[in-house]
Amino acid sequence: MTATPFDRAGRTGRRQFLSGAALGGAGLVLGSLPLVSLAQDSRLTTVGGTARTTAGRVRGLIKDGVQQFWCVPYGAPTSGANRFMPPQKPASWTGVRDHFQITYAAPMEPGGAEPSPVVTALNRLTPHSEDCLTVNVFTPALDKKRRPVMVWMHGGGFSAGSGNYLLYDGTNLAKKEDVVVVTVNHRLNIFGFLHLAGIGGEKYAEATNAGIQDLTASLQWVHDNIEQFGGDPARVTIFGQSGGGGKTTTVMAMPQAKGLFHRAIAQSGSAFRGVTADEASEAAERFLAKLGLRKDQLDRLQQMDFRQIQAAFHVPQPIARLGTGPVIDGRILPRHQWDPTAPSYSATVPLMAGSVENENGWLGPPPYELADDELQKRITTRLAGNDAAEGQKLLALYKRLHPSTRNQMLWLQAESDDTRRWSAQQLCRLKAEQGTAASYLYYFDWQSPVHDNRMGAYHTLDIPFVFYNMDIGASMTGSDQARYQLGHVMSAAWGAFARTGDPNHADMPRWPRFDPATLPTMVFGSKVQVTNDPNREERLALAALRTRRGA
Repeated sequence: MTATPFDRAGRTGRRQFLSGAALGGAGLVLGSLPLVSLAQDSRLTTVGGTARTTAGRVRGLIKDGVQQFWCVPYGAPTSGANRFMPPQKPASWTGVRDHFQITYAAPMEPGGAEPSPVVTALNRLTPHSEDCLTVNVFTPALDKKRRPVMVWMHGGGFSAGSGNYLLYDGTNLAKKEDVVVVTVNHRLNIFGFLHLAGIGGEKYAEATNAGIQDLTASLQWVHDNIEQFGGDPARVTIFGQSGGGGKTTTVMAMPQAKGLFHRAIAQSGSAFRGVTADEASEAAERFLAKLGLRKDQLDRLQQMDFRQIQAAFHVPQPIARLGTGPVIDGRILPRHQWDPTAPSYSATVPLMAGSVENENGWLGPPPYELADDELQKRITTRLAGNDAAEGQKLLALYKRLHPSTRNQMLWLQAESDDTRRWSAQQLCRLKAEQGTAASYLYYFDWQSPVHDNRMGAYHTLDIPFVFYNMDIGASMTGSDQARYQLGHVMSAAWGAFARTGDPNHADMPRWPRFDPATLPTMVFGSKVQVTNDPNREERLALAALRTRRGA
């Protein structure tokens, strides 16, 4: 095990970065735009430069020395005849369009909110519209430097969320790591994943997986345009957390995305299998019946107000396997994404994958403590297949290995070991077995102090550190100064990976490639250290129980 406290180099790098930011901010105040001209906070911004895209010229803002372009279209509106169909290119325009404002998010459940209030605080609550195929671009300069490009795929499963969250602001990451950051909006839920290809005849033969076809279209836009924003189309990293990890691992399995990205990062999320075409067709027919439509009346779906479709999808009772995510349609997705093997279309793409220690600590936040009998019940029913004896053995194992961990955190850790932690390990294992590109495994165990230490290292908590947005994300991280040190190390690792396909840099221990025999894991927390197979006993015990359950 190799460990290092945060050293002088890390602190010096942070001081230089922050002092530069402060100086840049001081100069920008004098020319800031009127607040009334923008839908979001425009303090410390000035009018920025102009870039040419294949559809027309766009102008953005400058904040802290970084050029920001908000909601640039990579696709046409998805209403009317475009609804449920593959994305179309945006209409061209003349002159220069100002992209100073956030516009829309994709339609999703009305009134839906994050499970955690500390994340909800960073949701801009953007209005919903089918004119949602947009990207936000953050670049240090509009020059020909050909920087690495990092394309963020947002969380929320395949059903909710947007690339417009405050938490995903790429300004700090772009400046600190000299990269171009792109965040993507795309179709979700019923609008992104209604499978009509199996029931709609020739006209609707391509009406499937619209949401992930959108992601490919956004990568095509990056390929065609990012050089004008100072980026390198030959060094594109796709990355995302939770549902964004599911999107990342799905795009890795798409033939049409091959060659449009060159590294991938999955944070607390993965998609091993999709919905079968038969299941998706059956769900689509049930949805048509709910609307009172026959299979020969699909055109009426494109004539409805999107809110009518929204309402039928969300209430009163959701239809199983309808609009939940990717469909194995045989063309866009020829096979299950990562089952039984890593996808061949991205065989040469290096992968980083990881999890946080207490994933579901974000639900609530949870009570501070959990009674002994409730802990035993959860372990037995959820992890041991209702086998009381096995549940007792598993709990005894966790108690022995983590004697100072209170019950609530012990449960959250065990649950994470069995789900998202196992998934990250499996992604790296399958990638290593493929034998053509490296994979790297991480584990984030930094404990947030918010809500009286009730949430632990919870789902989404790694995001502000990766984006170097600890101040923006203070509702999630609290105000401890140590978060800047961890943010430096993590954002630098993500930036290094985007540059070279290897996350190593001078301010952390050497991060080995994943090895299925030893499971070397970079632990990001109060200490940054490499540990081989850090949850080995728990992992093996849970694997045995999973086999018994047939999972």
